[in-house]
Amino acid sequence: MQRDGDQHSGAPQPMQRLTETLRRIDGRGYGAYKDIRGTYQLHDWTLCIDHVQGDPFAAPSRLRLKLPLAEAGFPSDLQTPHIRGVALCDFLTRAFHRAIQQAQSNRQGSGGSGQIRIDVPGQEVLPRSSIAFTETHVEARFTVGLPARGRTVLGRQAITLLCESLPSIGDRSLRYRALQRADVERHVHTVEDQRALRDMLHAHQLIAFVADDALLPRRAGNDDRPMQGQHPVCWQSPETLAMTVDLPHAGRIRGAGIPQGVTLIVGGGYHGKSTLLKALIRGVYNHLPGDGREGVVTDATAVAIRAEDGRRVEKVTITPFIADLPYGQSTTRFCSDDASGSTSQAANIIEALEVGARVLLIDEDTSATNFMVRDRRMQELIAKTQEPITPFIDRVRQLYTQHGVSSVLVIGGVGDYLDVADTVVQMDAFRPRDVTSQAQAIAADWPASARRHHEGDAHWEPPQPRPVVRNSLSPQRGRREKVRARGVHGIQYGGEEIDISQLEQIVDASQTRYIADCLQHAYHQLADNRLTILQLVERTESLVQAHGLEAVQPYLYGDRAWARPLEVAAALNRLRTLQVAATT
Repeated sequence: MQRDGDQHSGAPQPMQRLTETLRRIDGRGYGAYKDIRGTYQLHDWTLCIDHVQGDPFAAPSRLRLKLPLAEAGFPSDLQTPHIRGVALCDFLTRAFHRAIQQAQSNRQGSGGSGQIRIDVPGQEVLPRSSIAFTETHVEARFTVGLPARGRTVLGRQAITLLCESLPSIGDRSLRYRALQRADVERHVHTVEDQRALRDMLHAHQLIAFVADDALLPRRAGNDDRPMQGQHPVCWQSPETLAMTVDLPHAGRIRGAGIPQGVTLIVGGGYHGKSTLLKALIRGVYNHLPGDGREGVVTDATAVAIRAEDGRRVEKVTITPFIADLPYGQSTTRFCSDDASGSTSQAANIIEALEVGARVLLIDEDTSATNFMVRDRRMQELIAKTQEPITPFIDRVRQLYTQHGVSSVLVIGGVGDYLDVADTVVQMDAFRPRDVTSQAQAIAADWPASARRHHEGDAHWEPPQPRPVVRNSLSPQRGRREKVRARGVHGIQYGGEEIDISQLEQIVDASQTRYIADCLQHAYHQLADNRLTILQLVERTESLVQAHGLEAVQPYLYGDRAWARPLEVAAALNRLRTLQVAATT
């Protein structure tokens, strides 16, 4: 695959050539900036100008700044493609961003003129394309708004920015000796401990772990940083769920293990039920030091499930939950351009299981009520023969006993779920209590005349693989391909808009950009009318694990962050042109 940067593989030109060109084009029209595209050397630094914007108000120019490994001076055990290397690259991205902020206090010009940007991480530590270690260099990938007044080149300001500011930013962020060693080690060790903790879950028959003193509440719905205040309530584990584990760097820590099976999170309103669930939803990712959730980890295959009115569903077998729809509509290969709350939630579960989810995370507040339960009185009023829905309450135990899929549910108003729970955690003013014994006693004492009838059959088959029709993945719009991420929540793909706003585990716009790359790459390189959705996302993931995020990029970008195959598949399932071939 040809990328911008690949065209500059020859010997770099001296930086003097760049300054001469910038002086020559000073005051000319903005298009003259195209003359600076190339690779330049200034002392230890190599500057690669891969793409030059055509207009001061267009998408900014893409650049790379490279330093030989010997000059960067990082310990070799940190320069790995594995978790230590991911953590180090995350740290360096944040350091590069801070150095930019220090250097850009007096930026002038039109539009994005003179603005340097690197892909700034949030609270999660994800594999990113912003900083990379190659066999010979450490490399920062970023964008620059080339200086202009109106549409006139400001060549002298560009000399200062490219030839002075950028090397200075690199000196402060990409050389090991310029960084606080203790901060680097803390960042790497914190992330490495989280990976180790997550890897321990299965051996302990857990689906999650919440360490003592974890701070779960966030500042606001649009601010994922830890809550501030005089009296933040930190997690303290109930004795019956408490356990200790030994981590590579933090040593022995204590916390609550959430066991496999069916777990309920109960409690009054505003007592922290959803706050705990959201922490578990984000626990599939590692977090930076100081986030408060460094000790909260969840099984890597856990998926948040919700109702999603209006989404398209393409040939999904939802019969375990919904059958015998009116007018003979099939639920064996169910299709809808405007799914209801219950059918969309059923499809979301089946699609997640199809690509390997082993834990479902569900909040009753974002679920379809009729999908979650039918109580005894409604069962008396509406006979089962007239109700096509088998509610989740009648499948949740089968999911675990027959398929090994655990569930964590926030339940505030449906006591019938006490009958099927293995573990019940009450949140009381953000403090957890294990009330499993009380819940089981209440369930056992409940009069038989008031109990609902079980409505599920004895067994149901796992989801069937769905082969993808290649042409249905085409991003063509008119004579051109059109693929563009729209923030965190949407992707323009050809003539369609993929709405991923309900996928709670996509947490960064850079992940959305990566997912868009994966879909386009699958169309061009993988799909052949035989590969299933699972095979497409597995092959994409294998390629990325072997060659990095750039393996699926059409050009060399620095603003991509890894997303799980589960989210890539979920976005694919929401592409309204998706077609699934008949299975044999």
